[in-house]
Amino acid sequence: MSNSKVKGAATQKGALSRNAVSVLGVFGPDSDLRALMRLSSGRVKEVKPGSRVASGTVVAIDKTGVLLRQSGQTRRIDIPGS
Repeated sequence: MSNSKVKGAATQKGALSRNAVSVLGVFGPDSDLRALMRLSSGRVKEVKPGSRVASGTVVAIDKTGVLLRQSGQTRRIDIPGS
């Protein structure tokens, strides 16, 4: 694949909100999935179930995103484009 095709496939204009928590990707074996999350501060953090981030606690990770518990409620954050 050419560099221009890779760039086009890997970027989506406006896919990440600057002021919100986003999931950049998920990796690892199915039994021990981890995720890279971009926090609202702009910092990128590797997380696993049980990890605490500024906005809550990671409850679960699957191939398309993360379940995050915040203030007693669970919300799903999907990888943009998944």
